[in-house]
Amino acid sequence: MIRDTFSRKVFLTFNAIFISILTITCVIPIWNVFCMSLSDSAAVSNGSVGIWPVNFTLDAYKLVMKNNQFWTALGVTGQRLLVGIPVNMLMTILAAYPLSKSEKVFKARKFYIWIFIITLLFHGGLIPTYIVVGKLHLIDEIWALVLPGAVPVFNVVLLMNFFRSLPKEIEESAFIDGAGQWTIMWRIYLPFSTPALATIFLFVTLGHWNSWFDGLIYMNSPSRYPLQSYLQTIIASATKNSLATTGDIQALLLLFNVSDKNVRAAQLFISMIPILAIYPWLQRYFTTGIVMGSVKG
Repeated sequence: MIRDTFSRKVFLTFNAIFISILTITCVIPIWNVFCMSLSDSAAVSNGSVGIWPVNFTLDAYKLVMKNNQFWTALGVTGQRLLVGIPVNMLMTILAAYPLSKSEKVFKARKFYIWIFIITLLFHGGLIPTYIVVGKLHLIDEIWALVLPGAVPVFNVVLLMNFFRSLPKEIEESAFIDGAGQWTIMWRIYLPFSTPALATIFLFVTLGHWNSWFDGLIYMNSPSRYPLQSYLQTIIASATKNSLATTGDIQALLLLFNVSDKNVRAAQLFISMIPILAIYPWLQRYFTTGIVMGSVKG
């Protein structure tokens, strides 16, 4: 039992205040973007929008709904997630399981671990990577966004250490009952590894969702940009100019009521919604997966 002393009460109070302040500083920028997306163009342009919308309007969201390029980019990101997440998870599991065994079981374990560690410390460089992707004829293909990072080494190390923390007696009992390595991995290790797998799933999802630089490099056509790459381009350019060429009368009328900042804020906030919806469901596994996956080396 931990004694509820005065010093502990002070410590807990200080922690609560510090975490509350840190939470507020993280939430306020997101809330400000949301308020900007709901304010009229004049209020956003003169910087009068704070923590509450000024002259509430949904025109920015109506305009985003008519922006086909935004939804095309969102579709590319959805395709990337559908392809990239299973590939990353499968490759992580297949690499982590044998590396979690002792050298008596997997004699080449140390050799492969050094190979993985070297890839963490050194990188081939942007130009050689681009040449490899080009030689494989993956430019402007969804696989160019998936295959270069198909084996996330940090996730492999995390899952490997989690596997090593599981009781060896379970595996020995399975061997006595006649189970092979594949059966042990799929039917014993993975069900016990839900916290680590959920954590890795979160890392992989965030990695694919937030990645934007590879889309700009490997995609020659803007219609093939994932969402974050598209958002990067609109932040650096005039959004309304591109929307004005759509020929939609209603969209043209909305242009008079919104500014570039309105539309950017609306698109940025819409892009946050999927991650904000997924994260709370995986939060309960996050701490367990990180701690238990980093106990053993």
